[in-house]
Amino acid sequence: MPVVLDKAVKSPVHEIGSAELNLERVKTILQKRWKLALSPAAKARILHCRAYLDQKLASSEQLFYGINTGFGYLQNVRINRAETTDLQYNLLQSHACGLGEEVPADIVRLMLLFKIEALSQGYSAVQLSTVERLIDFFNHDLLPIVYTQGSLGASGDLAPLSHLSLPLIGLGTLRVKGKKMPAAQVLAQFHWEPIALQAKEGIALINGTQFMLAYGFYNLMQAERALHWADLIATMSIDAFDGSLQPFHERLHQIRPHPGQINTAAKIRQYLLGSAIAEKTKEQVQDPYSFRCIPQVHGASKDVFAQTLAVMTREANSVTDNPNVFPDDDLILSGGNFHGQPLAMALDFLSIAMAEIGSISERRTYQLLSGQRGLPLFLIKNPGLHSGLMIPQYTAAGIVSENKQRCTPASVDSIVSSNGQEDHVSMGANAAVKCARVLNNVDKILAIELLSAAQALEFRRPLHSSPVIEDLHAAFRSVVSFNEQDRILADDLQESIDFLNRFSL
Repeated sequence: MPVVLDKAVKSPVHEIGSAELNLERVKTILQKRWKLALSPAAKARILHCRAYLDQKLASSEQLFYGINTGFGYLQNVRINRAETTDLQYNLLQSHACGLGEEVPADIVRLMLLFKIEALSQGYSAVQLSTVERLIDFFNHDLLPIVYTQGSLGASGDLAPLSHLSLPLIGLGTLRVKGKKMPAAQVLAQFHWEPIALQAKEGIALINGTQFMLAYGFYNLMQAERALHWADLIATMSIDAFDGSLQPFHERLHQIRPHPGQINTAAKIRQYLLGSAIAEKTKEQVQDPYSFRCIPQVHGASKDVFAQTLAVMTREANSVTDNPNVFPDDDLILSGGNFHGQPLAMALDFLSIAMAEIGSISERRTYQLLSGQRGLPLFLIKNPGLHSGLMIPQYTAAGIVSENKQRCTPASVDSIVSSNGQEDHVSMGANAAVKCARVLNNVDKILAIELLSAAQALEFRRPLHSSPVIEDLHAAFRSVVSFNEQDRILADDLQESIDFLNRFSL
């Protein structure tokens, strides 16, 4: 995929319009703080589409939705040619009514990236200066303040994208180096004039799925990391529980060849290579499902991850505003590409898939604490006097239950809006936000399993696990010590969570 070098700062630059966006590219842009620039082809497309629309409006009295008409239920109200620019300003201001928590900075960065990508495909009839100013915001890390509530996931993410767009016209608020500042003040500091919006631009800016999509990619990044950790921590739990290797035999998975299942079994076999615990003769015939069925459960979640990734990748390279302008076909078409149903359903499914990773993890924690297989009750040397790791399992169980509650699909809900004109909506924004919360909870559940597995593994001494697992155990012990007697465990739990966030897989 094309990469150029910013000669001024010697940093990589992603050229918008040179190639499709995918997860790896988006992760690199976000994590390494790459700059953005428009490719020559993208510039040409933007200019061509805008010139067509200007010519069309100058030579025709035809009504075009949102360009010279009102919005939603007000679609039949004709707007005078002299007022078409005022219409765009009114739209941004009236629709900027978000509430709730502020959207995290990385997700706002992704919203900017995806909005720039969509507008640059040449079907939205925006000005080149509008797209270039969005790129300025991204490159200078000037992040509009956006809120989590306000989108129904159809007609676009109206309220969030309005807040994202307000600073273009000198309104709203920007976060600059961690500090909130009025957009007008920031523009003045950079000697930038507010963008003079033209016909169609307001609706192009706030129609679209970029709020849902940004959360979707962010959730996929978090899910990808959690899936890796789930396999690794589960492997430590297998040896800590003195589990059997039989359920991970290659032949078993060849006859039920779901890709995620095959991948998980192979990873566990690889992680346990050289484990003295795994290689010793087992007394039990079978292990509980939370150990024996790790490939099937983790694997199913990985397959959902792959499905969700495919949906999000298509969306990242799509045009989702309305109406769409096709200059080479002399067409201006009003449709429903802003409808978030594909994303809403995918995000609901991802929530369910990742909640199951937490659910089976908590069950392994429970088994490790149960006093079986030569392990002491609650993984403490003197149970009774000490409660050991009894209560972290309560915490994990409570979080698992919370995730179940959050996994009620948002996409099966719909509320009529705009006086009945918008009579079916996706609720994809709600699906996106709650999926992020589910994933945050999964991190906590996995951290509790890691705390428990690391404690249990030490009761297997003098036998050792594989080099991979022993290296992980040693790294974890550098931040959380063996639990000899009761102590305040909230600190251990937070250290475990922090470890998952900073330790390189």
